Amino acid sequence: MDDKSTVVIFVDDDVQPVGSFRSPINFELDTRKLVDGEHTLRIVSKDPSGKEGIRKIPFVVRNGPDINVEGISENEVVDGVLPIMVSAYGKGDQKVFLIEGSETPRSIPNWVWILHIVFGGWALYYLITQFAIGT
Repeated sequence: MDDKSTVVIFVDDDVQPVGSFRSPINFELDTRKLVDGEHTLRIVSKDPSGKEGIRKIPFVVRNGPDINVEGISENEVVDGVLPIMVSAYGKGDQKVFLIEGSETPRSIPNWVWILHIVFGGWALYYLITQFAIGT
């Protein structure tokens, strides 16, 4: 009698398994064959006595270009005219790093502007107090 559990691996609701193996296993899931979006890895294990266990692992595939949208967020309430910036950059062939197009352009965050204003105010205060003491 075999004392190892069998493991059957499915992706999403497919009836055809990715593979059926004896435990323990190592395998590679090729996400290039899946469409971008949410998926579920379903692992069914059966021990030698016939008892089954199921584990579902949700994951998100993003093989296509990364899409970044600035100017509107999900479920945001808006009105008027919105300036929206959309950037989409692919990863290339992943064997060569592409410098051009590897970064998503973004506007300067508000906290950076606030930091500059606070520093400028402090510097102005410092200069005024130093000249006032010297006279």
